[in-house]
Amino acid sequence: MAVPGAELPGAEVLAAVLSAGDVPNAGRPRGARGARGVLRTLEVTIPGAVLLLLLFFCFIWPVVYPVPKPTGGSILNAGLPMWSPGHILGTDNVGNDYMSEMLYGGRVSFEIAAAVQLIGLLVGGLLGMIAGYSGGLAEAVLMRLFDVFIAFPSLVLVLAIVDSLGQSEPNVIWALSAFSIPAFARLTRAATLRLRDQPFVVAARLSSAKPWRVMAGHLAPNMLPQLLTFSLLGAGVTIILEGALDFLGYGIPDPAPSWGKEIAAGGTILSVRPGLVIVPSIFLFVTVVCLNLTGDGLRGRWGVR
Repeated sequence: MAVPGAELPGAEVLAAVLSAGDVPNAGRPRGARGARGVLRTLEVTIPGAVLLLLLFFCFIWPVVYPVPKPTGGSILNAGLPMWSPGHILGTDNVGNDYMSEMLYGGRVSFEIAAAVQLIGLLVGGLLGMIAGYSGGLAEAVLMRLFDVFIAFPSLVLVLAIVDSLGQSEPNVIWALSAFSIPAFARLTRAATLRLRDQPFVVAARLSSAKPWRVMAGHLAPNMLPQLLTFSLLGAGVTIILEGALDFLGYGIPDPAPSWGKEIAAGGTILSVRPGLVIVPSIFLFVTVVCLNLTGDGLRGRWGVR
């Protein structure tokens, strides 16, 4: 009885097996697969490019181009409309350049979002990895402590922390970190529980590798894509919370500009100059949407669940 494929040379048998294993893509035209790949690339590059453009205008443009200061404007220039000479977005009610306030306000939002995510990644990620790797009493105590923080209404707890510490950018960062640290800790603990019984981790433990070496050399690199995508999504939430604090008067102290404060100030004269509310709202909306789309796109591209 002839064995199917026995008469084929070895290379042809291997090619037949490989082509047979590619069943999901067998009936799909090559052009459709290419279009799908282009779409998956565009869903990351377009919002990512917008984010880079915002970062450029907020951090680099004021350095290379003579942008007016966001404070100290002349009352004689108060209330200028959009496209006024020297003031693209006009001026506010005290004569400050509105474009400058958007750029410097965006700088504050990006700085706070980056700092909060970095603190959450380092502190919460380390604690969550230790809890998941060691288990036992340490895991139970740490996770219950983080559950208490997560159970509080986020904005109420942040308001209480800022009110007790005082209004300043570092205090806002620490207040918002009260939620990024537990979130990253829970994420890294779950990833550690999934990875610690994998063969490469078990082999490292059997080779008498120290726990810190196993966590730094085997666990952390394998959960890094998941942490990076989560940090982008968390940055959008952080910017919204920071804007809410500024809107309520508990965020960045005067005279530093921020998007939330500009929305609050423009709300008092919304019927007269709606642009003072619409413009910072658009900046805030576009930034958060691009952060979420970039995070979702990278998650799909890297296969992160």
